[in-house]
Amino acid sequence: MSVLSIEEMTKITLGQAIDIAVENSIELQSQKLNVEIAKNNIKAANRLQNPSIDTGWMLGEAGSGNPHGIGVSQMVELFKRKHRKKSAQASYEVSDEARQFTNFDLKMDVREAYIRLVSAKSIVDSLEVEEKSLLEINRLVKLRYKNGQASETDVIQSDISINHIKTQLNTARTNIMAARFEFNSVMDTDPIYDSIVESFDEDINFNLLLTPSPKSEIPPFSDILALAEQHRYDLKIAQKEIDVAKNNLKIETSKRVPDVEIGAGYLFQPLGMSDAGRYLNGAYVNASLVNLPLLYNYSPEIKNAKLEIEKAELKYAAAQNNAFANLSSAYEKLINARVNLNYYTDSLIEDSKRMMKTSKKNYEEGKTDLTSLILIEQSYRSIILGYTSALAAYYSAWINFLREVDVESIDATASL
Repeated sequence: MSVLSIEEMTKITLGQAIDIAVENSIELQSQKLNVEIAKNNIKAANRLQNPSIDTGWMLGEAGSGNPHGIGVSQMVELFKRKHRKKSAQASYEVSDEARQFTNFDLKMDVREAYIRLVSAKSIVDSLEVEEKSLLEINRLVKLRYKNGQASETDVIQSDISINHIKTQLNTARTNIMAARFEFNSVMDTDPIYDSIVESFDEDINFNLLLTPSPKSEIPPFSDILALAEQHRYDLKIAQKEIDVAKNNLKIETSKRVPDVEIGAGYLFQPLGMSDAGRYLNGAYVNASLVNLPLLYNYSPEIKNAKLEIEKAELKYAAAQNNAFANLSSAYEKLINARVNLNYYTDSLIEDSKRMMKTSKKNYEEGKTDLTSLILIEQSYRSIILGYTSALAAYYSAWINFLREVDVESIDATASL
């Protein structure tokens, strides 16, 4: 895996990242092969039994008055092929749903990795703004110290604050590199891509990150639950697995029905073996019941097939319960993340900016001491970083919400 500089990396949108991931995913390619295998299994399940060629030759005195023969026999299965085909068809549908879920899950993984990368960049962006603010404070402190209005302790305290934020920045920049590697790893590519979105700051980024504004309305839970029942892959897969189990029971039960073997052919007696003293010939047709369930009636297989239906039904019930619980949790977390983010944008950010601006002015005019200014700056920094965390939490909550509904965009819920 090569390490490239940021300049050599291609910046891409979230939509482009999703397309690249879908094209490169080894797991998705494997799932597509599983679907093809399942499709071929339908043809195999619907197969007819191959015919047999039968022949009989009488030798020696045993052939005197008895015919030689050659013919064809065919096994005809009764009430079995259609059940095999339906079972294979249901298995194919399970495989196809699994492929669609893998595709959906991959897209959500890419979205999460992209958000984490942008979040890491946003933290650096916020810290760099704060670094500039501390450098401005440091300039004021040294100016006041030069004029005899501040102590050497103030200078030292200011320098410590700058060095402290530098260590935070170093860690935050390292986190960007880690997030970028993770982002490319999710897409199954070498680390050559970077997010074109550099921070969460601008409102337009909600569209770029395929997320609705926190000011937009969210449909009521009852509508979301109904949508999830239609779209959740685990429910659809569990339901189709019940169909597979039911068809397998029919397959096992149909084994109790005997099959029919029919045959036809040509018989002849050569001149030397014919009691009539001349060449004799004719045809024959026969039929027989085979696989009569007399010595073994497949009871264990039938009982197991019934138990498999019960297992599949229990799995479906568990999937329903988990779906409701997980969806409820994801919905509440989204509501909470949305409320918290709006608190920041509606009041906390602007109030903190005004407080920070006033505190700097008061310090510059000698109305407050440095310790108070540093404490206010730290509080302001905490709020700014908290805002970035709230944005990241909102984006993540939205993605998790989509995961639980199993839809890819707000369009699916907007149509409710």
